[in-house]
Amino acid sequence: MTEKALKLKSVFLRKQILKYIYSAKAGHTGGSLSCIDILNVLYNSVLNVDPNDFKNSTRDRYIQSKGHCVEALFVTLADRGFFPESALETLCRYQSHYIGHPTRKINGVEQNTGALGHGLSISVGEAIAAKLDQKSHRIFTLLGDGELAEGSNWEAFLSASHYKLDNLYAILDYNKQQITGNNSEVMNMNSIKDKLESFGWAVREIDGHNLIQLETNLNSGSFRKGKPNFVIAHTIKGKGVSYMEGNLKWHHGVPSPDQYALALNELNEAEALI
Repeated sequence: MTEKALKLKSVFLRKQILKYIYSAKAGHTGGSLSCIDILNVLYNSVLNVDPNDFKNSTRDRYIQSKGHCVEALFVTLADRGFFPESALETLCRYQSHYIGHPTRKINGVEQNTGALGHGLSISVGEAIAAKLDQKSHRIFTLLGDGELAEGSNWEAFLSASHYKLDNLYAILDYNKQQITGNNSEVMNMNSIKDKLESFGWAVREIDGHNLIQLETNLNSGSFRKGKPNFVIAHTIKGKGVSYMEGNLKWHHGVPSPDQYALALNELNEAEALI
């Protein structure tokens, strides 16, 4: 995709996130908006995945460890044709598979996630298996910054370094907020880059809303041979909607009719400027 096409796609996907959260009256709005540029680039410019042959053993793997922001994943998968968009009309409805966290009952979802701190460990296992089988596919996982307080992540960081998993790419949606406050107040993780490098990872810091930076870094191959790869993607919670940006109430807030209309108006204006 061209840069313009990617930018237009990000605006479209933001509209889709808001559409289905507004319809379902439930969802994690702020975090879905902060990570959607990452998912856009992964699924449209990076991952080797085929919606019509999802179980192909040569496919790249994507595991969304921050599973509560499933709305971003769902709208991206629907847009790529993994399932009809109309299925999202059942989001959070009784007996729907389209629930508040990823489930393997949906085409395109690799693993059930949502309990924070599990996705990276699963990804390490997938990367080890690929190495043992001498396969060339890559494993990508998206972490939330508040999630880093879970100790299981740090065991996984050590394991990935020990086994030299340069086929593993962990991406941090670094919006610096979690449900109860700013990360610096709840559980200060600074400096993440220094910590990860001391654990043996190759680390890059980028603007998580700069689509070209995302595409360039995620397509560059292993950052350093024999080291797992970590991308600190600096993002803004609620990105794209002015009254949501950096506002903790939108961690899982649902817009009112007036707020929804205002958000769509802002996104339409942004789209017209691309």
